[in-house]
Amino acid sequence: MTSISELYQLFLQHPVVCTDTRNIIPGSIFFALKGENFNANNFAAEALEKGCLYAVIDETQFAKGEKFLLVDDVLKALQNLAAYHRKQLNTPVIGITGTNGKTTTKELINSVLKEKYKCFATKGNLNNHIGVPLSLLSLTKEHEVAVIEMGASKPGDIEELCNIAFPDYGIITNIGRAHLEGMGGVEGVLKTKTELFRHIKSNGKLLFVNADDDLLIKHAGGFEQFTYGKSPSADVIGKLVSSEGELVVNWKIKTNLLETTVATHLPGSYNFPNIMAAICIGTYFGLSADQIKKGVESYTPTNNRSQIVKSGSNTILMDAYNANPSSVEAALENFGKIKADNKIVILGEMLELGETSPHEHAHILQLVEKMKPTKAFFTGNNYMTLREKFPGHFYFKDVLELLEFLKKNPIQNSQILIKGSRGNKLEKLSEVFTVTV
Repeated sequence: MTSISELYQLFLQHPVVCTDTRNIIPGSIFFALKGENFNANNFAAEALEKGCLYAVIDETQFAKGEKFLLVDDVLKALQNLAAYHRKQLNTPVIGITGTNGKTTTKELINSVLKEKYKCFATKGNLNNHIGVPLSLLSLTKEHEVAVIEMGASKPGDIEELCNIAFPDYGIITNIGRAHLEGMGGVEGVLKTKTELFRHIKSNGKLLFVNADDDLLIKHAGGFEQFTYGKSPSADVIGKLVSSEGELVVNWKIKTNLLETTVATHLPGSYNFPNIMAAICIGTYFGLSADQIKKGVESYTPTNNRSQIVKSGSNTILMDAYNANPSSVEAALENFGKIKADNKIVILGEMLELGETSPHEHAHILQLVEKMKPTKAFFTGNNYMTLREKFPGHFYFKDVLELLEFLKKNPIQNSQILIKGSRGNKLEKLSEVFTVTV
């Protein structure tokens, strides 16, 4: 069996890791991970043929030479290697989790901190039991700070990721209603997300806390913290100047009367705490107001997250990366404040809600009806089953059906909210709106 220390010595010589034979990087180490429908031990030899120098496997029948490194469990080996590597570095790590906004907040924090430091941040949403180790293994001694995103779908997930990443600092963006099926309800979400707080209390330095969020303030009680928000008690105090289109924010340090104005590229008042989190962390890490301003203003959302896009006579708020009851409520609240003659709502169904799903989808339909948009479109079976209770809207089995309908019935001169999760694939609607998103 290959030990972690032996594996680490090889990693130091060849510090690139691959887990997919479709994207092999020559000179890397291949980890043969397993999933419900695949066993990458079967592809270890192929990985070597394509240019990997070593293949880490956990089934003896595939060990056919010294290039095959046998371990008890490939996933555990990957996680233990990442944890071992993390401990060798002095890089301060900021762990970030939350129900909504964690990826946007992570990108904002990175955009700010890189104005002064060589900063590493989780790529995309590599935030699970595989993604976090892969992110940590991309850290080098040159990095002066790292922002590691942590996602969870069941109790214990955040604790597990903390035991791999060992964050020095922690931030929870918010605690809402998501992954309820796997979490065992809202209490399960609360317990899981606050695992980050408990880790920092035992092993870290301090928490960054939204002073406007009573739930977070309650659970951060007794912890060393640096706070942000509209509250005059916050260490970094912000004010929303404008939420029409892209947000404009004023902020100042509690001990300083001088205010700084930041014109962002983010829509929606729900992004205010995400922006303030980045400003707060930049302040704590010693950036000047000008550096923080430049960092926030240089961030432009991508990957269908909080993007404002133009399509002919239409203006579209594209937020098709994540959807749960909390985030959809926030998006609808914000969209309701926008002044426009024609307002179109397009929503994809919310997933992983368990037995609360019918109630949560009905609640969203009620919110839409109160808003009284010009038209509303809904995709997915969770909405389809409620169409008789909420008539007068358009319901579709999936995005492909909706796409065909919109091709025959184009929307013009409208403000459009598109909100859904990746599973809904609402980004396909870019075909009909002639926008690349």
